[in-house]
Amino acid sequence: MLPLLLHLLLAAAASHGAAAQGGGLPSFPIGVNYGANADNLPSPAAVATFLATKTTINRVKLFDANPAFLDAFAANAPSISIAVSIPNSALPSFADKATGLDAARGWVRDNLAAHVANGANVTLLLAGNEILGPVVVPDLVVALLPAMRRLSQALQLEKLPQVRVTTPHYLGILAPSDGIPSNARFRPGFDNKVLAPMLKFHNDTGSPLMVNAYPYFSYNAQNLNYAIFRPNAGIYDPATKLNYTSMFDAQMDAIYTAMKKLGYGDVQIAVGEAGWPTQAEAGQVGVGPEEARDFNAGMIRVCSGGKGTPAMPGRTFETYIFSLFDENQKPGPIAERNFGIFNTDFTPKYDIGLLRQGSSASPNPSPNPSPKPSPNPSPNPSPSGGGKWCVAKTGADVTTLQNNINYACGYVDCKPIQSGGGCFDPNNVQSHASFVMNAYYQANGRHDYDCDFKGTGMVTSSDPSYGSCKYVS
Repeated sequence: MLPLLLHLLLAAAASHGAAAQGGGLPSFPIGVNYGANADNLPSPAAVATFLATKTTINRVKLFDANPAFLDAFAANAPSISIAVSIPNSALPSFADKATGLDAARGWVRDNLAAHVANGANVTLLLAGNEILGPVVVPDLVVALLPAMRRLSQALQLEKLPQVRVTTPHYLGILAPSDGIPSNARFRPGFDNKVLAPMLKFHNDTGSPLMVNAYPYFSYNAQNLNYAIFRPNAGIYDPATKLNYTSMFDAQMDAIYTAMKKLGYGDVQIAVGEAGWPTQAEAGQVGVGPEEARDFNAGMIRVCSGGKGTPAMPGRTFETYIFSLFDENQKPGPIAERNFGIFNTDFTPKYDIGLLRQGSSASPNPSPNPSPKPSPNPSPNPSPSGGGKWCVAKTGADVTTLQNNINYACGYVDCKPIQSGGGCFDPNNVQSHASFVMNAYYQANGRHDYDCDFKGTGMVTSSDPSYGSCKYVS
């Protein structure tokens, strides 16, 4: 497998929720990027109302301080947290030693204060976007941290202390590496001079380091499963003895490792953008609704479901999926216009568990093994001698079985089917699905309908355990 971070740099530079909804996926809170580079979008008021009343989405990231958007959320969705972006070009005026604080206070008064007073729940202010690359403008790099400091001061003085300041980075802030997370470090020149003092700022103000994590820009046909949370052998980190079966996990832990090497491992990490398109250039492997669903569902489990990463188990990360809608006027490759998770009529393009219970169902529902799945099944059911097991039917559709794995792993411990686990071999979807489907079936009380999995599961009285792989019962 080609090194993860080398792929990344080459590409980039050149609570658990309430009960599972009708679609069958657990509902977790998550954020979305709400862009407007399209001519067919619903009104901001309709969007705000939909998000607040029909989904588990609890935060949005805006690419500017558009007053129409802020007013819409103030009036229709005051519970939804908002991240507001400031253009890169504004940063030098805030960085000026003599006039920067006044300029920052003026921007806050003109663009935020009245909307917050009217109910807009602004919690993050983003100072520019990807200032440290891939395109580096030296004057903006120099202005970035001073501008962040002035903006933080301005928010305090304007009595908006709840608004934190950060800036989104692309993952190329990491130095080229062999793809092993424990070997990661920040790029020389940016590490001690820019990122160390910035991390101190985050530590002092309680704001997160924000990264735009895109396995999509680093995948190829050979590592697709690794990129979209499907079963794979993974990458082993000999220093930590951790095995990575997800590129996203490895990217997050690489950032975490680099932060720790500068002495700031306690600073929170936020994901400003991450997503997967449903359409790309003709013939491009690995792009479509199923791949987008698998990536985003896996990322939600990691960031909002309490799973965390191998080096940061149990942690959650403030995360914004890219993006809410397709944007048909964006320039560039076809994929750039097709990252949306909802259609403009508010139907999901695929199900990742974001609709509230009772809301419109997904047109492409996931496995739905149980009409009433338990909201909190035990992740590690113990053997009980029940004498009934759930296994995948011979000849069942491989895609459906993979969907079963993606679904059930949101509830039960799937480490046994990962590399090094007792049930990893044989390394195929049929075997992995049987183990995971049984774990889910046992955790939910061994009802026959918990083994349905859209007709791909069957209950058996023959113990399917083998060798070191023990199926609970």
